[in-house]
Amino acid sequence: MAYPRYGGGLGNFSNQMQMGQPMPGTGPAVLPGGYPAYPAYPDSYSSAGDPMWTYFTAVADQDGEVDAEELQKCLTQSGISGTFSPFSLETCRIMIAMLDRDYTGKMGFNEFKELWAALNAWKQNFITVDKDGSGTVERHELNQAIAAMGYRLSPQTLTTIVKRYSKNGRIFFDDYVACCVKLRALTDFFRRRDHLRQGVVSFIYDDFLQGTMTI
Repeated sequence: MAYPRYGGGLGNFSNQMQMGQPMPGTGPAVLPGGYPAYPAYPDSYSSAGDPMWTYFTAVADQDGEVDAEELQKCLTQSGISGTFSPFSLETCRIMIAMLDRDYTGKMGFNEFKELWAALNAWKQNFITVDKDGSGTVERHELNQAIAAMGYRLSPQTLTTIVKRYSKNGRIFFDDYVACCVKLRALTDFFRRRDHLRQGVVSFIYDDFLQGTMTI
């Protein structure tokens, strides 16, 4: 089912890949409606031999969850940022908020696996649109990335995003990921209430605040 006026998939930058098929090593498939089919990791998931489990348990609390500071340490140790700067604490906070469905302010290993898939996809997207290899993306490159992820934004909204996340007209990887996290989280919040899939919803004030203040 298509969702008019907004999207939200992870993107597809390969001419050889068809919509609905995952790019090798970049995460989950993108459904025809523009929303990613994230893998489910049940409580019985086997962590044997999983390097991410090693990173995660090295910093997790006794309850098996991590807060923003622990997530930042975990992601830094994992090296997922590659040659880019490590993720800031604020970006780690909104990563947790994106997947914190029980509002504990923490993330379990299943959510961490889901985040890992999204981060790898966003990283590949960033590298793909950064054609000059500068380590940053400019407005036109961000526009390409957002469109490829399935979002249909107005020029005015794109301008707002660029102003929010750019430094001297350039967007660094950490800010790019923060932008992707917020786009996904807010779109998911909106989509859950858009029962007719028309791009129009009604909010009560408290519901709006709960959905936006946590991100």
